[in-house]
Amino acid sequence: MNELHTAYSRSADQVIVRQNTLVRQVYAWMAAGLAVTAFMALVTLSSPAIFNAVVGNKLVFYGLMIGELALVFTLSGAIHKLSAATATLIFVAYSALNGITLSVVALVYTANSITSTFVITGGMFGAMSIYGYMTKKDLTSWGSFLFMGLIGVVIASVVNIFVGSSSVSWVISGIGVIVFTGLTAYDTWKIKEMAAQGTEGRKPAILGALTLYLDFINLFLMLLRFTGNRR
Repeated sequence: MNELHTAYSRSADQVIVRQNTLVRQVYAWMAAGLAVTAFMALVTLSSPAIFNAVVGNKLVFYGLMIGELALVFTLSGAIHKLSAATATLIFVAYSALNGITLSVVALVYTANSITSTFVITGGMFGAMSIYGYMTKKDLTSWGSFLFMGLIGVVIASVVNIFVGSSSVSWVISGIGVIVFTGLTAYDTWKIKEMAAQGTEGRKPAILGALTLYLDFINLFLMLLRFTGNRR
């Protein structure tokens, strides 16, 4: 009986170690991605040549956006075929491109508004991440609900590009805040569960970092549209 208890304790300890290790790696890579994004945004804003090339030429801007989507789909869809080095390079490249395109936010919102929203986003993201990691509940049911909400936000956003309604944009942003707040908790929980099932290594950490990075950036943008002060 004692041997069984000891074996179970060791197994439980191993699961906790795997969870802590993977989550630590995920957040380290996510922080690195955000740092790259912030750096590239500052470089773009401080260089009139680069900034004008991005903002003044729609082909360049939309080309960068398409490039970002291609990198996300490549990393998400082919992660098992990619080497760890290639996956890392794609994640860093995506973070850099995102920093360049996000620099246009400075044209629309005040610096104080961007800073305060970033701090609020960090607080909300941190709180929901802690909940997702600490909760004993099974959050599987959240997945389908939040995915439907995400699809709804995407479709409504595309439609509103042509409609151009500020009221609709406000509603979309409010719903988006709820969706990405929930996704932060759900994705953190999912990463923890993956680790419990034996998932480990740099590639899963990079994929998890990309997932939470997207949650953070989208939550930031939705909050900014919802409460940000425009120039």
